[in-house]
Amino acid sequence: MSNILDEYKDIYDIKKMDYDKLDEFSGEIRTFLIEKLSKTGGHLASNLGIVELTLSLYKVFDFNIDKIVWDVGHQAYVHKILTGRKEEFKSIRKYGGISGFPKRSESKYDFFDTGHSSTSISAALGIARTRDLEKKENEVIAVIGDGALTGGMALEALNDVGDRKTKLIIILNDNGMSIGENVGGVSTYLSKIRVDPKYNKFRDDFDKLLNKIPNLGKGISKSIDRMKDSIKQLIVPGMLFEDMGIKYLGPIDGHNIKELSLVLSQAKQNKGPVLIHVITKKGKGYKFAENDPDLFHGVGPFDCSTGKCAKKPFSYSKAFGENIVLLASENKKLIGITAAMKDGTGLGNFALKYPERYFDVGIAEQHAVTLAAGMASNGFRPIFAVYSTFLQRAYDQIIHDVCMQNIPVIFAIDRAGIVGEDGETHQGVYDLSYLSHMPNMTIMAPKCIEELFYIMNFALKQPYPIAIRYPRGGDMDNVKLSPYKNFKKGKWEVVLEGEKLAIIAVGKMVQKSILVCEKLKEYNINSTVINACFIKPIDEELIKKLIKQNYKIVTIEDGVIIGGFGSLVLNFINSLEEKVNILNIGFEDEFIPHGDPEILYRINELDINGIINRILKFYNLRR
Repeated sequence: MSNILDEYKDIYDIKKMDYDKLDEFSGEIRTFLIEKLSKTGGHLASNLGIVELTLSLYKVFDFNIDKIVWDVGHQAYVHKILTGRKEEFKSIRKYGGISGFPKRSESKYDFFDTGHSSTSISAALGIARTRDLEKKENEVIAVIGDGALTGGMALEALNDVGDRKTKLIIILNDNGMSIGENVGGVSTYLSKIRVDPKYNKFRDDFDKLLNKIPNLGKGISKSIDRMKDSIKQLIVPGMLFEDMGIKYLGPIDGHNIKELSLVLSQAKQNKGPVLIHVITKKGKGYKFAENDPDLFHGVGPFDCSTGKCAKKPFSYSKAFGENIVLLASENKKLIGITAAMKDGTGLGNFALKYPERYFDVGIAEQHAVTLAAGMASNGFRPIFAVYSTFLQRAYDQIIHDVCMQNIPVIFAIDRAGIVGEDGETHQGVYDLSYLSHMPNMTIMAPKCIEELFYIMNFALKQPYPIAIRYPRGGDMDNVKLSPYKNFKKGKWEVVLEGEKLAIIAVGKMVQKSILVCEKLKEYNINSTVINACFIKPIDEELIKKLIKQNYKIVTIEDGVIIGGFGSLVLNFINSLEEKVNILNIGFEDEFIPHGDPEILYRINELDINGIINRILKFYNLRR
């Protein structure tokens, strides 16, 4: 028996396949994904759910002419397989290998780089409108998930689409999930459509009846259209999309290639915008992923036969989850907020124990920040748990709604620093730069997992906004540090006493600095290591003391140098008009690709050897 995937050559092969063969092909693709990702890890569940939809898109459209934008992008693995990258899946998300997201630099079929949700409609609309300006006639398709539809940007784009009636095909891939289960009004609205077939049956029957009536007059036709609209309003709550000026088709079985292909072909004939509501199952075809789509959303290597994943070490996320439950038992006004990342941020147990104080707002970081500000302004103590890369989306709200009013919102910033395999769109290296210039904002970081509790406890007692940043994963195995407990705003902890050189490090980089300090002794450099537990404000008195004692100063941070912690220290020293030898170590002014974090640290000279080499060069010494 021949293997379709092995014989597959290019996208035109799909057009030659009948529906039975396409169904067989979809099974082979699922098997391929499960086998490959069990070794490399990656976004499994979302891609298993989109196999038939992707094949249907390639059956109907010609992506040498037409263009497609995948929202978020982690659901584009099948698209990558079909566009000549099957053999490269052994390197997916590895340094130097293919990305887990669409990359324009990677393939001519990746028309737009995507990594954060709710972006595809805006990008596709921009492509469609330039197509119209150039008087071309190719199709433009945006694929967006139901979770991403809660993002304000997606709703803004829908509003714009309906206003100008730009020809655009929007595929709403509705699996009832984002990373966790969807929440909110949009999710409820889609659920009603999903489970209520009355409107769709009526629409089909009514259209068949109209087609049997010859030579309808214009007046009668308009009256019937108005009557159709009125009945829609009665049968489907709101008719959100059609009210916005976008033709709605669905819901469609997202695992029926024949039905999908027919509807996609129908959408091509429409002169304006169309939204096709497709129902899929996240994790389809692999029972372990179907039963636990959260776990298999972004999964590490696993055993195909059992679905068991390697046990993860104790992490900062887990510690945060334990800490917030403990602190909530003592503080009845503590509130936990997430933007569709309950389990990822460690809020799962908090949600179970204190459901009335837990708020998942969906993929809506801007709303989450201002919601927290409103709660804090009324005497409560909200903690917004969010990944560093996603907090970027709420920059304006942090400034205007939190800092400008000096409202005591706590930001628990997970995945700060290098994240790794998800690449440029997910590296959490910008938070220090975009938070440090905001008046009234205090920024803290624990040097070890145990210290996180004491920082959280301190933050809950302060009357101003505080951002607490911490990395993905856990502590280094070969460094053991005792937590600092007696925090005073703007005061640092001296971890190791030395002379000649002061290494001032941020967060987890303190652990690396301890190891660097040990190695530097081989070069007769006896270093002081300082835990900059307060990134802002900095410890000005300690810096003055170091300058007075003629120390060379090195700052180390797992963020970009421009506008980061080192910049704050350097600016202060410059204001003193003192001549001080200072070296700032961090990430340079370039995006950081995907790959194993240790490899990324090494190529950016932020591993142990890289830091030592830079310090020796600073001393004009050679190894």
